Amino acid sequence: MAGVRGVGEDIANSVTHGLGFVASICALPVLVIAAASRDDPWQLTGALIYGASLVNLYGASTLYHSFPRSKATTLLRTLDHSAIYLLIAGTYTPFALGPLRGPWGWSLLAAVWTIAIVGIFLKSTRGFGPGWLSTGMYMVMGWLAILAIRPMLTHIGPAGMAWLAGGGLCYTAGVAFYVTDKRLRYGHAIWHVFVLAGSACHFIAVLRYGGGVTTGV
Repeated sequence: MAGVRGVGEDIANSVTHGLGFVASICALPVLVIAAASRDDPWQLTGALIYGASLVNLYGASTLYHSFPRSKATTLLRTLDHSAIYLLIAGTYTPFALGPLRGPWGWSLLAAVWTIAIVGIFLKSTRGFGPGWLSTGMYMVMGWLAILAIRPMLTHIGPAGMAWLAGGGLCYTAGVAFYVTDKRLRYGHAIWHVFVLAGSACHFIAVLRYGGGVTTGV
């Protein structure tokens, strides 16, 4: 995919997520401090997992897009695509271990991490296969939360749900540019911008509502 792009597009792809990498490194201690202030080891664990998955996603993406034509391209691409699974599962984790902890939280946690592990295994052993397969798995994982919308509204609240839904919509809208990036110049960089917007929404959701609706501001 990277081979058909121009140098300008490669630079745009690496810079956009390079900025995300820097932002995610800055975000991690903010998340950890906020979670630690709630004096709940489960919430602290969730914040650490989410923050680490965010750093991992942007770090892997920046590396892959910085060396699009190197001998390590296949490995970097595998790490990049696998990091998407980890971020989606990681985004569920602070809510599943925090305000949703219980039957709903454990069920969601088991479901998304199982899909993530299967997806990473397939990427690592079977290659990349048809693009729609992994994209479809990402979408299913991301919107699986709809099954728990009632308990989420109760424990996270409408405002928290709005930030989560907003992030999901940013990611989903960006998929249109992801699947057409071979035909649309700078389409992949535009996809990256949507990913940044989605990450920002979910960061706010985790920061403000990761401890439940009572922590929202």
